[in-house]
Amino acid sequence: MMLTGEQNAILTQVGPGTPGGELLRRYWHPISIAEELSDEHPTKFVRVLGEDLVLFKDKGGHVGLLADHCAHRGASLLYGRVEERGIACAYHGWLYDVEGNCLETPAEPAESLFRLTVKQRAYPVQRYAGFFWAYLGPLPAPALTKFDVLARTDGHRRITVFPVLDCNWFAAAENAVDPWHLQILHQDQPRSTRRPANTTRGYVDDIATSDFYLTSFGIMKKRVYKDGRVEEHPMIFPTHLRTGSMWLRTPIDDTHTWQATVAFVRHEDGSTVDPGRQHHSRLQWTS
Repeated sequence: MMLTGEQNAILTQVGPGTPGGELLRRYWHPISIAEELSDEHPTKFVRVLGEDLVLFKDKGGHVGLLADHCAHRGASLLYGRVEERGIACAYHGWLYDVEGNCLETPAEPAESLFRLTVKQRAYPVQRYAGFFWAYLGPLPAPALTKFDVLARTDGHRRITVFPVLDCNWFAAAENAVDPWHLQILHQDQPRSTRRPANTTRGYVDDIATSDFYLTSFGIMKKRVYKDGRVEEHPMIFPTHLRTGSMWLRTPIDDTHTWQATVAFVRHEDGSTVDPGRQHHSRLQWTS
């Protein structure tokens, strides 16, 4: 059954106040690779759920996520100067902490308390498993769900960042639960040890049955092969897919989606890491 235009808009529009956007704001989303923020590069522009934001790390080591445009004259905080207490707008020096409180308005009289009337939009941020995660919904924020690949301590994570998808988040999520494109679209993977006899059908005839069932966290995609193998991949609501790796997808806006994968490699020597404090994940970019 095809969706109507109205139904499609409900699912795919992600901006503030939209039905889909308000639902998605009830979840934590990965917004950046943690290593992209450093003392040398302490600010980064990010667009998430249709909002222009700036991720920054102040000189005290605190990480914040603020609306990009300063509440004063709209200058981009991407060019702000990070200080011990926060980030100062490059235009007039208004200083904000990670919670969006205005701490300084330098051009105001010394005795002015005008800063107390100013609040920059701010969102909670957590560093975990090599990513910064953001929550854009109503407070209090829920706990960040620590899925197996992200939470394991007996190995390291290999992160792959893909080019931005020129489609809405729901199109990417729909692809995640499509059971048949694997056997056709991906039939000629470079690492494959066989080639199908018929490229039109690919490996479709390897499948005996294909099915889905609901879980407490989303949808399980299940394939039973004719040779007896059973393959299950959970689609974790609303945006993630777990195959051999964890596929993480974050809606940028109504027509673009950020995508990365996390593969876990176990340490053979039994050594462990704390994913919450992990400073390095092996990172690669694909084009």
